[in-house]
Amino acid sequence: MVDILTPDICVIGGGPGGLSVAAAAAAFGVSTVLIERHKMGGDCLNTGCVPSKALLAAAKRAEMIRSAGMFGVVAQGIIDFAKVHDHVHGVIAAVAPTDSAARFTALGVRVIHGHARFRDRSTVVVGETEVRARRFVIATGSRPALPPIPGLDGGPYLTNENIFDLRERPEHLIIIGAGPVGLEMAQAFRRFGSSVTVLEAAQPLAKDDPECAAIVVDRLEREGVIIRGGVNVIGVAHAGATVTATIESAGAEQTITGSHLMVATGRTPSIDGLDLDAAGILHGRAGIVVNRKLKTSNRRVYAIGDCAAGQLQYTHAANYHAGLVIRNALFRIPVRVNNSAIPWVTFTEPELAHTGLTEAQARERRMKIRVARWPYHDNDRAQTERDTHGHIKVITTRQGRILGATIVGAQAGELIGTWTLAIARGLNMRALGNFVVPYPTLSELGKRVVIDFFTPNLTSPWLRRIIAWMRIFG
Repeated sequence: MVDILTPDICVIGGGPGGLSVAAAAAAFGVSTVLIERHKMGGDCLNTGCVPSKALLAAAKRAEMIRSAGMFGVVAQGIIDFAKVHDHVHGVIAAVAPTDSAARFTALGVRVIHGHARFRDRSTVVVGETEVRARRFVIATGSRPALPPIPGLDGGPYLTNENIFDLRERPEHLIIIGAGPVGLEMAQAFRRFGSSVTVLEAAQPLAKDDPECAAIVVDRLEREGVIIRGGVNVIGVAHAGATVTATIESAGAEQTITGSHLMVATGRTPSIDGLDLDAAGILHGRAGIVVNRKLKTSNRRVYAIGDCAAGQLQYTHAANYHAGLVIRNALFRIPVRVNNSAIPWVTFTEPELAHTGLTEAQARERRMKIRVARWPYHDNDRAQTERDTHGHIKVITTRQGRILGATIVGAQAGELIGTWTLAIARGLNMRALGNFVVPYPTLSELGKRVVIDFFTPNLTSPWLRRIIAWMRIFG
């Protein structure tokens, strides 16, 4: 017997974006159905943000022990990789109740486990259940994109979906892809004692400010990670317990043999099997086509997060999208996606965080800009921590309106929030200079970069004359 449901909102996908929509809708007393075919929490909780940061935290402790001598502390670190695995999965288990079906059921959401597909423009089918909702929100996320490399499928390989299941440390990990995921895993496993080789067709961290990205790459290389940029992987061969990658660079071929292979070459939208055509929803290889309101070609349906074409693929971006959908779908408030102030962070050491325009983007737009910088080594807190590599770089208009900021260094991901707010609110450098931060903290970097911006004005002859004139009056 078919079970027919008629909620106000049906959310397809139990990742961060979908859960945010469902929780908010339920909080407003709106009848909501949530469909998830795999694990609640999606990629972020189970195979992405949470386990990767837990792994990086363990690797950071290993490095802290290794470098403790500079603080006068003699320590010896023995890495039990099976216990590292247990730590990672313990963190997942600790976070999981927040995203669980039980919690959302308690909130008033009807949770259905199964594969959803559209039967027509206003109906989704899950097994023996039909959902005829007033509005649908597709939040199915993404999965690892696999490059068409001959031989890749000839044996086992790792992605973010299974690398956190390892209970034994790889002897030599080969990583294809030098984006944030590839380099985070490269540094983590190198700190655990693995040999690591990273292969990248373009430049490492290609979307980031090259000046700042170079500091991250230099640190990884000094820690022993081998990074090969500008090489093409033209073949993979598996033989017993080894894997060999054949690369091509400048017309010459070379082979690299390791114990494990990881593919970290980006993400592709998870929209297969939804029967989007039956619902009249336009889509392509980049995902579901949406307008600035995140609506699809079917006016009943929104798409948010990684599955929406042209949108940033971050958990916080999906949560931002969820807020826009709730405002528009429930309250008819006009909304428009604005990606200009959505930050991103690569959680290596040093961290690399960015928001707004890069210097290159601003110059491509022929904008008249100024660039202000301040180094970590001139920050007292950074000196006490012996963590002085990196700097903050801020892009402004000539008048000082903040257009973008990149921070490479300790806790960059925590520091970037202030600059994201400044861009979102259209603030200028003077506003950032007018608030007091505690001493000694890394947040003083923001104050000092403001001073760097205004320093050229201090030599202005007119300013000197004004000061001299004011001195006449005592």
